[in-house]
Amino acid sequence: MFFELSDWIILGLFFTILLGIGLWAAKSAGKSHVEFFLSGRNMPWWLLGISMVATTFSADTPNLVTGLVREGGIARNWAWWSFLITGMVTVFIYARLWRRSEVLTDLEFYELRYSGPIASFLRGFRAIYLGFFFNCLIMGAVTLAAIKIGNVMFGLEPWVIVVGGSVLIGFYSALGGLKGVIWTDFFQFTISMIGAVYAAIVAVRHPQIGSLETLFTHPSIQDKLQFYPSIQDPSLFVTILIIPIAVQWWSVWYPGAEPGGGGYIAQRMLAAKDEHHALGASLLFNIAHYAIRPWPWILVALASILVFPDLASIQSAFPQIADQYLGDDIAYPVMLTFLGPGWLGLVTASLIAAYMSTISTHLNWGSSYVVHDVYNRFYRKNASDKELVIVGRLAILLLMASSGLFALLFLENATQAFNILLLSGAGTGSIFLLRWFWWRINAFTELVAMVYGAIQAIILVIFVPDEAFANGLMDGFSTKLVLAVTLTTLIWLLAMYLTPPESDETLKAFYRKIHPKGPGWSRIHEKCLLHGEPKIQTSKDPSLTAQLAMVFLCSVGVYLLLFAIGNMLYGQWVLALLMLIPIGFISWVTLKFLHNDQMTSHG
Repeated sequence: MFFELSDWIILGLFFTILLGIGLWAAKSAGKSHVEFFLSGRNMPWWLLGISMVATTFSADTPNLVTGLVREGGIARNWAWWSFLITGMVTVFIYARLWRRSEVLTDLEFYELRYSGPIASFLRGFRAIYLGFFFNCLIMGAVTLAAIKIGNVMFGLEPWVIVVGGSVLIGFYSALGGLKGVIWTDFFQFTISMIGAVYAAIVAVRHPQIGSLETLFTHPSIQDKLQFYPSIQDPSLFVTILIIPIAVQWWSVWYPGAEPGGGGYIAQRMLAAKDEHHALGASLLFNIAHYAIRPWPWILVALASILVFPDLASIQSAFPQIADQYLGDDIAYPVMLTFLGPGWLGLVTASLIAAYMSTISTHLNWGSSYVVHDVYNRFYRKNASDKELVIVGRLAILLLMASSGLFALLFLENATQAFNILLLSGAGTGSIFLLRWFWWRINAFTELVAMVYGAIQAIILVIFVPDEAFANGLMDGFSTKLVLAVTLTTLIWLLAMYLTPPESDETLKAFYRKIHPKGPGWSRIHEKCLLHGEPKIQTSKDPSLTAQLAMVFLCSVGVYLLLFAIGNMLYGQWVLALLMLIPIGFISWVTLKFLHNDQMTSHG
């Protein structure tokens, strides 16, 4: 690509601002490891919410959405749209619980909820498993997208992109800690959204298209426009819609949509000023992530079908793309090559911003595991804050280098990485939901589920082809997913009932601190009364029934907003306006709920 002076100036300004934010944040980041990893627990909801959105606005997400739309239409996005339910459960039930726990990482939770050597081992093992290996897979997928974008737009070799990105992101992530990451996320999200919207406008105005009306009436994409798969094709309907909605959202651990919260989402909630800021942050994230942001990517994906109808046409126009990286997901960066001077620099900056915001978050999150849950917990319990910050910065550099190697050596497309992540966490999600509300779940439960799930995923991904599980009702991968969820769930239930529960002392301490609602802790409450112990004070949280009602209402509201925006783009204004009526009602109920909740807790 030929960049003009205006493009280079924009890119130069972009990197200068990032460096400035990193240097500014570095002044406070080195004060303590709590400051470095949680920004002093003093972040407002709006900033944390935007940071969550920026993190999931990764360089691979537009590629993933483009690949899904080109392969199976808009309805294929239910593979990740279904995680909205997970997100809303986190908003109204788990956000306040995470902030109330006052842990520094979500893995510290293990020694709050469980006790003994198994809890310690589980915490340390998952720190390495998630913070290093699993995290490198996630960052490798994002880096793979950066490789494809850099190859298309700059003609750069993959190793040049990996080394350049590693040096740049590793430097500013190690410099400013979470505070630097959050404020750069705010800046980068603004750039990313502007770039995504303008890229969609340019794609629709391509000479072969010209307008939204021409795009949506073109015969080549008529089978791609449905929001839902047709029930006339049972296999497609079950695979694309029923499995994600009925099974996937609660049963699968997936980064950014962990059942019960977790990972960098939990890290953001733990950094909030209080429980209400944690709740507000996660609510903002789910609205923006699922309803507002997808449509620019979808428009580019649909336009790419008309401009580049198959992979051969892409390869003909861009012969420098290696066969290893040639897939439907590469159509997104290919469409960006039609941008004009100035805007090319801005949109390129937006893609770099999307890449950097995701990687920087995962680096800080992963290094927090290495430092707090391994180094400080098992090797240097009396380490100073200065030492912990130094180790954190070294861990960031190691993670960056490892993820780059993973992208270069193992991954080929965004869908492949997405499927590996889904299968790896299949069946464990229900544990993460229930462990807060059911006293009987113990450390053995999680350990057995994690080990069995990992072994099962390796076998299903590496040794069993999808075609072997294909049938008349579901495709091969969906069958694998249901099988993995079923077997893992049976295994962890069996392990739970065959092993003793946690001690009453551990369970009482957890219940006193967290105040979970529901009947799952009635046994602990009764034991306290039986032994004449002081009554455990219950929280002023809304009832579990009210919380679940809000989960349902807000999930419906966000889906309605998603499809209302889609109908506006389709030109179906009456249907879009009809959808806005229940959206308005749900918004009013939600604001009233939040206001009453805050007043009750303060009262």
